[in-house]
Amino acid sequence: MQLDLNLLAALDALLEEGSVAGAAARLHVTAPAMSRSLGRIRCTTGDQILVRTGRTMTPTPYAIAVREQVHELLHQVHGVLAPSRELDLATLERTFTLRWHDSLVALSGPALLSAVREQAPGVRLRFVAESSIDTPGLRRGEVDLEANANRPSAPDIHAENVGEDRIVVVVRQGHPLSRVRTVTAKRYAAAEHVTVSRRGSLSNALDDALARLGLTRRVVATVPTEAAALEFTRGSDLLVCVPEATTRSAVADLGLVVLPLPLELPSAPIYLSWHQRYDTDRAHAWLRGLARTALATGGASA
Repeated sequence: MQLDLNLLAALDALLEEGSVAGAAARLHVTAPAMSRSLGRIRCTTGDQILVRTGRTMTPTPYAIAVREQVHELLHQVHGVLAPSRELDLATLERTFTLRWHDSLVALSGPALLSAVREQAPGVRLRFVAESSIDTPGLRRGEVDLEANANRPSAPDIHAENVGEDRIVVVVRQGHPLSRVRTVTAKRYAAAEHVTVSRRGSLSNALDDALARLGLTRRVVATVPTEAAALEFTRGSDLLVCVPEATTRSAVADLGLVVLPLPLELPSAPIYLSWHQRYDTDRAHAWLRGLARTALATGGASA
């Protein structure tokens, strides 16, 4: 059966107004056009819908029985085809899943949660750990927002650079490098290192920068998180390179020292990524705005 949704709107208007003229005025069509719609409705339903009683028209028992259902159906159709652009944060109930780099969760997660709870107490945030392999979580709708140093290449994944942070060297208090006037690239390379890699890689862009100077370093361990790496450095002569923002609270708490990196290396970017299906989702756009602010102010300077 070929159904015309315009007939649903016409039927709703006819049942509400109780006349062809009134329904026509309500839908801004001519009376003859509304009469034709009524004829099609009668043909489709097998019911007269409205019958003439003297100078007025009276709804049939069937019309009376389906009046509320027709109105509700029309409301549902409008909700699907012309969704409301209003966003009531006070009543919004939704759970968002965020896959952020662990340091960004620690640095910016609390600020984001505080802003969310203040504006939309019914919203929950579900932070999940990054995987050791690339996953299509954004594309499959399993993850709402990602935040890390990687710019996605897939055309259906949108991303914003919301900040950047320079790389610094972290050592324990009393480390030999903390007592020299200048940390040179040669001294840096001569030390033993721990690196951070969720994939377990023992080398990264730092090794490429050293190679351009004819230098190599010895990496004795790799760990998946920066928090773990900082624990390795506090009780040994190992050093680690991390984004400066990571050290803001950890240095004082763990008794560590931050030193400048003696290499020419670009600052580490911070990308906020999401699937294009959420571009016009007002609740998602609202969360993106809060996340953008939290990441820019909590972890880096944009």
